[in-house]
Amino acid sequence: MTNTDTTGARPAREREQVVIIGTGFSGLGMAIALKRAGMHDFVILEKADEVGGTWRENTYPGCACDIMSLLYSYSFEPKADWSRMFPRQEELLDYIKGVVDKYGLRRHIRFNVEVTGTEYDDATDSWQIATATGEMIGARVLVSAMGPLHRPSIPDLPGMETFAGRTFHSAEWDHDYDLTGKRVAVIGTGASAIQFVPRIAERVASLTLFQRTPPWIIPKPDRRVTEVEKNLFRNVPGVQRAYRNGIYLMQESFVLGFKNPRLLKAASGLAQWHLHRQVKDPALRRKLTPDYTMGCKRTLVSSDYYPALTRPNVDLVTDGVKEIRENSIVRGDGTEIEVDAIIFGTGFHVTDAFENAHIVGRHGVKIQDAWKDGIQAHLGVSVAGFPNLFLLLGPNSGLGHNSMIFIIEAQVRYVMQCLRLLAAGDATRISVRPTVQDRFNAWVQRKSEGAVWVAGGCTSWYLDRNGKNRAAWPASTVNYWLRTRRLRRSDFELATVRDPVGADL
Repeated sequence: MTNTDTTGARPAREREQVVIIGTGFSGLGMAIALKRAGMHDFVILEKADEVGGTWRENTYPGCACDIMSLLYSYSFEPKADWSRMFPRQEELLDYIKGVVDKYGLRRHIRFNVEVTGTEYDDATDSWQIATATGEMIGARVLVSAMGPLHRPSIPDLPGMETFAGRTFHSAEWDHDYDLTGKRVAVIGTGASAIQFVPRIAERVASLTLFQRTPPWIIPKPDRRVTEVEKNLFRNVPGVQRAYRNGIYLMQESFVLGFKNPRLLKAASGLAQWHLHRQVKDPALRRKLTPDYTMGCKRTLVSSDYYPALTRPNVDLVTDGVKEIRENSIVRGDGTEIEVDAIIFGTGFHVTDAFENAHIVGRHGVKIQDAWKDGIQAHLGVSVAGFPNLFLLLGPNSGLGHNSMIFIIEAQVRYVMQCLRLLAAGDATRISVRPTVQDRFNAWVQRKSEGAVWVAGGCTSWYLDRNGKNRAAWPASTVNYWLRTRRLRRSDFELATVRDPVGADL
């Protein structure tokens, strides 16, 4: 959502019962739940010309998921013929398109419609949604399914505007630019960089990788799914579900180490063994050895990243960027490196993702004012003072150890309970009570005290500029499932206004 205030006082030209923003896993999951419940009066607004969210946007070389395919998919829509244990971007996007077609969602999607602002209308208990084309859409209920990883973060480096070469972020890969034989600088060593660096290192003349903090990396046990396994998944009831549950439990076990880092000793030992096995140069190995507790940042999985860094045409730089010049980068130590292109693998805006969003709730309160002390929402879904608005993958619902699809499905079920409560009470407005939101977020911060991402000795995207955890779910996913399994009626305020449109959800 862009920072363009185009809502004003103009009335919406059309009215929908539910408007969903985004066609990634969360938005489509919400749409499927509505259709299953017999609620067909909804529209999905998508800024691009195709579905897919993250898996449409990220097309960089080597792009893949670091959660196994059997778990990184809807529980109600298993796929028996995954080609690999870890799905690649192309296959995930095909899976998403297949789900869209199976559930007849395309007729609900309006492509190339970018939302520029949303305002709540107190007089009608509805949302007024402005788009980049100047169109106004009304909605009884608004579901934001834009996800936390959709705004690329590019550092403000001195002299960047003077660079004459090509620059782009990994999430906006320039496929028209041929990297073959080029002198390339990569800034950032996060989850995307460790996937594309091995792919481009093979064809560039030189690659200079600027690393601020080395990540913990464990081997990626990727392989092809065998035909025997595919046949079992197709023909033997329960086998694929058992595989999925086993992967889930394995991933979930890592949460125990977030509050007890000693329990991650085996995992950190595996990471250290992996580094020593693949990097023989002691000096390079020292640069790649983390000096913070495992789990403080997202633990990455790769079996080809370290070997790429040992190539003779690859140089790892750890003293930062001092300045960008027309055809070069000046390192922190003053050394000048000539480059033809700069690629940013610097992640996304997460805790500050809503700083420029135009979202206005009841009585004209802007989301930035409501969140002046930090972003927060009840269970990551409902925001006090913003009725009939539901966030999917909102504050404190991110994971560093398990599949986000699990969280998405739990949140969608919770939103559906809210909608049923809204309809059953013949109400036009539902809003979480401020005291409930405050109590929940106090619990989040208490639960985060001493956790590895707060006390692990690093700076991560889980924390805001004040060091508060605003992104990560601080407990197990089982805990989240239990909290969202059954809505508490007393947590919400319901009200009705006289409105000729009604509230016939």
